[in-house]
Amino acid sequence: MTIKLRPVDEDDLPFLHRLISDPDSTGAFQWYGFQNPHRVREQWADNGMLGDDRGMLIIADGDEAAGFVSFRKQIADRASYYWSMGIIVAPEFRGRGIGTEAQKLIARYLFDHTTANRIEASTEIDNLAEQRALEKAGFTREGVLRGGGFRAGKWHDGVLYSMIRSDLDGEVTPG
Repeated sequence: MTIKLRPVDEDDLPFLHRLISDPDSTGAFQWYGFQNPHRVREQWADNGMLGDDRGMLIIADGDEAAGFVSFRKQIADRASYYWSMGIIVAPEFRGRGIGTEAQKLIARYLFDHTTANRIEASTEIDNLAEQRALEKAGFTREGVLRGGGFRAGKWHDGVLYSMIRSDLDGEVTPG
């Protein structure tokens, strides 16, 4: 398994739409209803899915698209910001450690290319697989977000995780 992150190509747009709009592909914890079929293309045409305040990268297993990671800038105060990140791995690639590796890679990428000191990720409290993946990727569980997300007609508790720059101290950056 050779996992890497790469920018979104135009050929990836149908794959991305499937992962955010097809209930068989999103997974139980990411199904929020059908999405505008043109939204992904419009975002890609605007900035290639890489802006100053948000971005998306494809998770590639070799040459094959396996999912995506997304990140969004959150203002902490007048002087600082942090990143909030998310991930969806295609169903045919789940359970193989790809999500864990991709979350390590996006954390390294964001710390290497921005001045942010914190990255947050959250997941529903029942999504034990994602909680394990975040912990294996080096994220620290901070607490429960009571009633933090609405999906499938009801409010769900979530779990908040974070990583700060010093969590990576001593790690060698790949050349």
